[in-house]
Amino acid sequence: MTDHDPAGGDPAHDHWNDETFRRRAHELVDWMADYRVGIENRPVRARSRPGEVADALPTSAPERPEPFEAVMADLERIVLPGLTHWQHPRFFAYFPANATPPSVLAEMLTAALAAQCMLWQTSPAATEMETRTLDWLRQAIGLDAGFTGVIQDSASSATLCAVLTARERATDWLSDRLGLGAVAPLTAYGSPETHSSLEKAVRIAGMGREALTLVPVDAERRMRADLLDRAIAADLAAGRKPAIVVATLGGTGAGGIDDLAAIGPVCRRHGVFLHVDAAWAGSALILPEWRWMIAGIEEADSFVVNPHKWLGVQFDCSAHYVRRPADLVRTLSVSPAYLRTPGRDAVIDYRDWGVPLGRRFRALKLWFVLRLYGLDALRAMLRRHIAWTEELAGRIGADPHFELTSPARLALLSFRFAPKGADPRTLDALNTRLIEAVNDDGRTYLTPNTLDGRKVIRFAIGSHTTERRHVAEAWQVIREIARGL
Repeated sequence: MTDHDPAGGDPAHDHWNDETFRRRAHELVDWMADYRVGIENRPVRARSRPGEVADALPTSAPERPEPFEAVMADLERIVLPGLTHWQHPRFFAYFPANATPPSVLAEMLTAALAAQCMLWQTSPAATEMETRTLDWLRQAIGLDAGFTGVIQDSASSATLCAVLTARERATDWLSDRLGLGAVAPLTAYGSPETHSSLEKAVRIAGMGREALTLVPVDAERRMRADLLDRAIAADLAAGRKPAIVVATLGGTGAGGIDDLAAIGPVCRRHGVFLHVDAAWAGSALILPEWRWMIAGIEEADSFVVNPHKWLGVQFDCSAHYVRRPADLVRTLSVSPAYLRTPGRDAVIDYRDWGVPLGRRFRALKLWFVLRLYGLDALRAMLRRHIAWTEELAGRIGADPHFELTSPARLALLSFRFAPKGADPRTLDALNTRLIEAVNDDGRTYLTPNTLDGRKVIRFAIGSHTTERRHVAEAWQVIREIARGL
């Protein structure tokens, strides 16, 4: 009998039968609950040096099973110090990536069920739940019934799907059949506030980086529709074919909100595909008072919002809505014999709605969150974050040593350390030192940005664990460290 024979009952190793799994799973749930309770006491950002984690790991995998306790001890000793804690209540960097308890529980079920949901036939419940829950969300954010949804892994993937679909529509599907060399050069349009995923999508789609025009913005950081119109007309006159415009609701840098009512008619007049990226700010559309952001949405061909950012649904869950699903499917569908199933004309096969063939059961966590919180609780949470951001903007504006560099837009603002008497030429370096010192301190975490050529500091509120006191504590930390500089 060998050491690897489960029937031998070797006491040196855990053998993964059902009872062992049950016992260890209960231990892990307790660990997860303790982690959530104690997360506030950890430094927000990882403090590891480059290579430190790798150096602590063996250079090859073990030949024999190791004790569960040893693995968990290394998780605490090696892994946790090398993680940035995105669920920390003083995480104010980037945009939130929330993992609420209902969503975590759903992810546990998703992992246990381990369904591969590429076809209706491979998991009918997953497909039909995705269709229904995305329609719930569509209604909650105020999109009209002309939109049909699919869950992508991220807004970057949704933007790529939009660019690919726009490419095919602009070339009457010739580029799909003959390649881009057989068609006129294509063009795409965004603004300096548009997410970098547009540039990546344009490059992946084979259009080339120079196909992308960044249209200037106005004082409110909205894409200028008149300049967009002018750019499209110039490309048409030069023999290029305009394919897609990407409008932004809630730009990453300063929260700019494009005017869809102005941009939409330009796209319609020129026959250009309009995609709306509302990855972060789209969650606020569940609030009636913010529904003005989608005035003009009737001209949009597709729209994306990430419930995994601000609505508490575990990453990854990006809601991608399209007006003409048949165009998306025609662009992306490849049907070898082994994927053809009887009766497929009567059902949705979501594998045709995105780039990957394989699909996780992502709808389950959206279903859990919407049911176990309800829209009223989610609205209350968003309103708190927005109110605290406005309050913080007031505090920054009242401090003579700081200046607000972009106003509170939803739950995002940016500011700059500008002490009285400081040489303006040194302020960029001073703000770089400030944010590095704040992040090294460990009590809070922020991200830098450049606005109008100046170094600034972003502050984004969005964690479900954040309370008003955490925002106040972060501001105190910033002022305290700034005084030390």
